[in-house]
Amino acid sequence: MIVKSIPTKGFVMGISSLGVGSSILTQDVLDQLRKADEATLIRPVTLNIANENDKKAAFDVLDATMKNLSDAIGELKNATLFDSRSVDVSGTSVNITASANSDVQDFTLDVTRLATKEIDESGAFGADTDKIATADGSMNLDIKDAAGNVTKSYTINYTANMTLKDLKNQINKVAGNDVSASLVNIANGDTRLFLNAVNEGENQNFVISDTSGNLSDDGGTTAGGTNLTSGMSTLQDGLNAQFTFNGQSIERESNNITDLVTGYDITLKELGSSDVSVQQNRDEIMKRIDSFVEKYNAAITELGKVTKSSTDSSVRGIFSGDSTMRGMLSTVQNMIGSVGGSVGTLYDYGFDVDKDGKLSVDKSVMESKLDDNAANVEAFFVGGDYVNADGSTTTLTGAFSDMSTTLGAYTDYNGMLDQFQTSISDRISDLEDNKQSITARLDDKYETLKKQYAAYDAMIAKLNNASNMFIQMANTQNAAQKQ
Repeated sequence: MIVKSIPTKGFVMGISSLGVGSSILTQDVLDQLRKADEATLIRPVTLNIANENDKKAAFDVLDATMKNLSDAIGELKNATLFDSRSVDVSGTSVNITASANSDVQDFTLDVTRLATKEIDESGAFGADTDKIATADGSMNLDIKDAAGNVTKSYTINYTANMTLKDLKNQINKVAGNDVSASLVNIANGDTRLFLNAVNEGENQNFVISDTSGNLSDDGGTTAGGTNLTSGMSTLQDGLNAQFTFNGQSIERESNNITDLVTGYDITLKELGSSDVSVQQNRDEIMKRIDSFVEKYNAAITELGKVTKSSTDSSVRGIFSGDSTMRGMLSTVQNMIGSVGGSVGTLYDYGFDVDKDGKLSVDKSVMESKLDDNAANVEAFFVGGDYVNADGSTTTLTGAFSDMSTTLGAYTDYNGMLDQFQTSISDRISDLEDNKQSITARLDDKYETLKKQYAAYDAMIAKLNNASNMFIQMANTQNAAQKQ
């Protein structure tokens, strides 16, 4: 009897696809096992990473809110805020600015004369190309005070070929700090040199004298011309400004006055009377207080949201169980009533907190405090000597300075918020590392299992093939016996 070997359908030597030989140890089985392992080992880590990232996102918002509050407090603890001045002028005769910490007062300023600059005009020349001299020489341009004394003298050198235009340029080059020269074409054949004093006042008058005697008024033909000397005419005298300050007569050389009251910059514009009020710049103070209230309420709202306790996970704050965040909320809430020293609290200055913890300020109370004693308000807010009702003084560090110190424990560099942020980042990094490590272990495990399954699959396939051969041989034997 000849037995033919018939290979089992699907069997090949060297299994190329897992499960081909056995139809049991398949890739699907491995995938299901891996999913079960991942659900047990990786999914909890992934959920923790997502939770920490949610914390990081919430922290970033809270951190920015707290830094904004810190900045708003910083603006109110700065003493220069209370030194700023505003100026109100009723009338059009003056412009006034007041520098920080200058005197606060009301006054009347009556302008009776504006300061003027001397303006001189030469005699007529035919054109700006006319020569001004018959030979080389020099002239003096002297600046004189009200008594006629020369206070400054400039030597202007000229040549036989110098034109009127050249002279104009030379005067501006040599004496330009005190006298400005320009040419004006009055009419055809009538060009004149104009000399203007740079500065106002009666001590800025000037005169030209020919020291060489070679000037000409006919294009350089004849010496001894007078167009630039005795031929010069004064169109406007230099005069001092005159005004009264609260009725007191005052005179100055310039219309811009900076030496009347320390810190005041006064510009006289026109004749007439103006009432002036220099006051503390309340608008800027109130603007900074409004900013503080806004930033405080934003911080309280955000802190309340992230630390909210609830059995409902949809409303429970992400930091509800964190002692650092809950402690910061308590600190921010308590500092409104605790800062200020022994002379009062912020409530005395119009601040108030409602049942929801939101801050507000009654500006009329604040204005009244500033009206009564602005220096005491400044001392209370930013620090300094506070004058008590009995005349004694109490040295304060300042309510907003105290707030800055209190909040700084959280918001300063390397403070609690920086450390908290670092701890979140470290946890995320550790979890990511753990996830990678678990994934790598699972990769190794299932790569090994895959190889084992392939070997088992090949063995089962060989057994199945041998079994099929014996069954075939038996069937053949049985068939032969029945014949």
